[in-house]
Amino acid sequence: MWRLLDEVPYWQENNTYPPDEIAVRFKNRIVRIHCFANGNGRHSRLIADIIIEKIYKLPVFSWGAVQLSGEGDARAAYLRAVKAADNGDYSQLLAFSRS
Repeated sequence: MWRLLDEVPYWQENNTYPPDEIAVRFKNRIVRIHCFANGNGRHSRLIADIIIEKIYKLPVFSWGAVQLSGEGDARAAYLRAVKAADNGDYSQLLAFSRS
């Protein structure tokens, strides 16, 4: 976790990634800490929304504009995007975050 908290200011200061990607990368990395028995996805999406809104003054993410806690196509697409991000491909999660 400490490494992540050090990386984010570096990403910001050095314009390593655009704002959406910084927030989404943070979301993807923080969810792996598993601070809750359930709700890690909700927590990580909330944190990404806070980063994008409070730091960058941009609109919050839509995250598919549906409830992701139940089964369905949107949740399946979200989970595919998270798994791709886990493997270093953030393009699907970035796209889903604004869908």
